This record gives sequence, C-alpha cells and structure tokens, in this order.
Amino acid sequence: MKQLSKKVILIGNFGVGKTSLTNAFVHKRFSEDYLTTLGVKIDKKTIEILAQNDDEEDTQLTLLIWDIAGEVAQEKVNKAYYLGSHGIIYVFDVTRPSTFEKMKEDLAYVATILPKAQVIVVGNKVDLIDVNTLDADLKYDFLSSAKTGENVEKMFLELSKKIIQEPA
Repeated sequence: MKQLSKKVILIGNFGVGKTSLTNAFVHKRFSEDYLTTLGVKIDKKTIEILAQNDDEEDTQLTLLIWDIAGEVAQEKVNKAYYLGSHGIIYVFDVTRPSTFEKMKEDLAYVATILPKAQVIVVGNKVDLIDVNTLDADLKYDFLSSAKTGENVEKMFLELSKKIIQEPA
C-alpha cells in the first residue's frame, strides 16, 4: 500500500461552516456553538483510497487539513497559509448569498497562488433550505451539511482521489 501525506485547505467567508465540516469529517461531531477561527486550525485524518484498476495500488492518504480563518480576500489572509496545498475546498453558505457573490474572483486569486491544486466548491448548510430555491447559475461540486453529515465524507474522498490522481 502506497502512503502519502497531502495538505488540504478549507477557505471561504466567516461563518460558512469550514470548522464544522472539518469537525464532522475528522471527529464525527457537530456543535451548534459558533467559534471564530483565528488564523488557522490544523487537523489530520488518514483515509484509505482503493485502487481504481489493476495498474494502481491502494493508497493510505494522510490529509493535513488547514481550516483557514474566514476570508479569502488577498489583504485579509496570510498567503503562507496557502503555500504547499494540494487541495482546496472552497466553502460557501447556501443561506447567505454574500458568501458566494465573489466566489469566481476568490477562486481566481487562489489559482494565482496554487495553480496546480485540486479544487472543489461546496455549498454548506443545505439542511436549512429547499435546494430547489438555489440559483440555477450557481456552480458547485457538492451541497453539504456539517450538521446532518450529508456529503461530508463524500466531498473529502472525492478531493482526495483528485489529489492522488493528479498531484499538485
């Protein structure tokens, strides 16, 4: 079994659920209490990814998950937090349009720092809305809920597969 260690960052506005998604994935827990992340919070989780075909081998992947304080804007986040990242999870809150209005601009900025990193876009807090009311033009890879666990494992696993298939 191949063993790898890769850095993943969660970015997005404050209060979108980055810490809750990380806690749901790493610790299998959810809290209603809101605690602002100051700077960065780092967690680690090891997962196994089974080979997709006979030419590959199974991979034991250790994810170093950096939950970065809530802003993507260039002047607000220390660029050093981004460096060395292999994967990016851009999180927005489906109930707050202000958290996804600048998504295209935010992702373009991050791409200038990490042009080879794998990116997934996640609309969080889907348990609070009727998904049919979301703007049809809104682009995302997953809709999730840290509270119910919906798509939490799936989004981290999908990003992990992308990272090991096309390393940054």
